[in-house]
Amino acid sequence: MKIKPIALSTAALIAGMALAQGLPEVKVEATRVVASEMSAKTVGRSTNGVPIQDVTLSYGVSAAGLDLSTHTGAVAFEQRVKEAAEQACKEIGRQYPYATPSEAVCAKTAADGAMARVHELIAAAEKIRTATK
Repeated sequence: MKIKPIALSTAALIAGMALAQGLPEVKVEATRVVASEMSAKTVGRSTNGVPIQDVTLSYGVSAAGLDLSTHTGAVAFEQRVKEAAEQACKEIGRQYPYATPSEAVCAKTAADGAMARVHELIAAAEKIRTATK
């Protein structure tokens, strides 16, 4: 699996695409909320006044080596995205053990956010394959 870290920042969950050497790549962003005394972007405060911030970890997931126009390639790309979401949420959890939501909810949300773009890329690959027949 080809996953590369992009950034650790404060932001909302966004899925997008980048091109790496002409190959499709989907950005998977996992976001969890943490309480921190050193908050970069305060989104609220806990009941005892500790600032709360959003923490986002992004991974670029490449379709390198996959033929997205086939069922096997499409499923493999979807799996790469799900695994990237799990890894990102696990890493946030490692750095911020009390972050919310849970790793499982974080991973599902991150993967779901990226899947719209994944499905666009798969549909485009299938369209190209159909057009060339």
